[in-house]
Amino acid sequence: MTASMADQPWLRAASTRAVMAALAAAGGTDCARFVGGCVRNSLMGQPVDDIDIATRLRPEQTIQALKAAGLKAVPTGVEHGTVTGVSGRRPYEITTLRRDVETDGRRAVVAFTEDWAEDAARRDFRLNALYADAQGTVFDPTGGGLADAAAGRVVFVGEAETRIREDYLRILRFFRFYAWYGRGAPDATGLAACARLKDGMARLSAERVSKELLKLLAAPDPRPALRAMTDSGVLVQILPEAEPPALFEAMCALSPDPALRLSALLPEDEAAVRAAARRLRLSNALRDRLAVMVADGPPVAPGAAPAAARAALYRLGRAGFEDRLARAEAKGGGDGAPLRALAETWTPPRMPVGGRDLARLGVAPGPETGRLLKAFEADWIAADFPSDGHEARLRALIRPHG
Repeated sequence: MTASMADQPWLRAASTRAVMAALAAAGGTDCARFVGGCVRNSLMGQPVDDIDIATRLRPEQTIQALKAAGLKAVPTGVEHGTVTGVSGRRPYEITTLRRDVETDGRRAVVAFTEDWAEDAARRDFRLNALYADAQGTVFDPTGGGLADAAAGRVVFVGEAETRIREDYLRILRFFRFYAWYGRGAPDATGLAACARLKDGMARLSAERVSKELLKLLAAPDPRPALRAMTDSGVLVQILPEAEPPALFEAMCALSPDPALRLSALLPEDEAAVRAAARRLRLSNALRDRLAVMVADGPPVAPGAAPAAARAALYRLGRAGFEDRLARAEAKGGGDGAPLRALAETWTPPRMPVGGRDLARLGVAPGPETGRLLKAFEADWIAADFPSDGHEARLRALIRPHG
């Protein structure tokens, strides 16, 4: 099976040609090939974001070649063979061909090689082990990558269990790539290997797991992949608190936001959500966002009256309001479009009074000031944020406690 991607704009770009010409000048026309996602996505009609290049040149030779051509070279991972070339303000990750010397399920000790087949043999899936030269001619060392890309199959390079034992993160990558590129049922051999070796994921760092999970959840439709993860017992290994899939399935149809989709997998319990976020080492911002979605607070429902919706919007802020609205919609609460429009157009007013206003009315600074302001704010919100009558409202609150 043969293929070419010579018509790809990123490949024809002057910045790309400059990098490939620099490498060819140092090592010959067959010393560098595009590899991985840029080749795979070009063949599958998907957008290309990152451009990775594999080369027979050693890292120091790559750096010299780039500098000789007047291009910037950044030693981003020289010990692993990786140099980032910058051309036309675009980064190109250039990595020396490698073979695994030793693996422990989390990381590999590698040695450099000049053999394209050896480099391909250490990669995870056949559709990620596709290479292309500067003219766009595609090479398929495993013999199955082109067919997999055409059919939407995610198949491990070589023996699935061997690839997984090299790095247990490949279990999650199997489901992530299936979510993004798979069509039909997942590869049965790969799926069975993931199920058998799922306990090995306990060796992985939480950061690697959560990063892979969020990438998976960002796929256009991750539902088939999550079903396969659930049935194989993989999901419970990384998310033991995962809820039944109904809310998740509905959320996927409603929103492409991976945070909302993750929330739909978690219980409606703030303490449990925060515990899961800590275990997965999620960012503080994402942890707090997930917690707000299920925390105690004003309810948000698509059918809420405008005044109640404005009160919730004031208390929660726009982001928290819209997240809770999405969860309510996914639960079958109706159409939230009117309330989303309200969130877009209504600006919550600022609290119209403060401690100075109370001082002018004879309230000495202290705990009573905080209590009265909190009571005023509650009444003001309940009255739907009136723009006047503030002093009278304060006096009414002061009098019973004066």
